[in-house]
Amino acid sequence: KFEESRYLAKVFQAIRMEVNQEMEALKECLTQCVEVLKPGGRLVMMSYHSLEDRLVKNIMKTGNIEGIEEKDIVFGTSKKVFKLLGSKPIVPNEEEIKNNSRARSAKLRVAEKIESTN
Repeated sequence: KFEESRYLAKVFQAIRMEVNQEMEALKECLTQCVEVLKPGGRLVMMSYHSLEDRLVKNIMKTGNIEGIEEKDIVFGTSKKVFKLLGSKPIVPNEEEIKNNSRARSAKLRVAEKIESTN
């Protein structure tokens, strides 16, 4: 019974994500954050599953959704857009999960913009 309900929850989550175009909306949001944040501005994103987290991690590490690191044409060094604040995401502790079971999959990532992308 438990396995069946967990399976159904994933199916309905996938349907909801597709119908609401959640991944496309997240991609658009993250891309705009790169453009509109000024140096020193902070990007704080909470993700609830691995597909979302991968997009957030890619944008924070490379400045783009694909996760492709851009290199300086002259020096060959990586062009960083964000400085990660914390090496790992912030995740809920046991007490928080006990009080709110839906928090168990949440990951909070924080990065600070360090250069203009223009």
